[in-house]
Amino acid sequence: MSHDGPHAKLIYMANQIAKFMESKPHDQGIEGLSSHINDFWEPRMRRQLYEVLDAGGAGLRPLVLDAAALIRRPSIAA
Repeated sequence: MSHDGPHAKLIYMANQIAKFMESKPHDQGIEGLSSHINDFWEPRMRRQLYEVLDAGGAGLRPLVLDAAALIRRPSIAA
């Protein structure tokens, strides 16, 4: 992993999904990435992803940034 810090593994995982989805047309990649994260990541993981996104998204591939609007943001209590 190239990024250190508390979210390094999460960034790596999101980028791995993005790498796979980048082989598809852009709109399909965005839909596929956001659907995968919404379907398979627990709220805690999505909350941590939003911590990275809210801090500027450092280390995330562009497709993750493009898909962010379609990824469900969990509530604080979840």
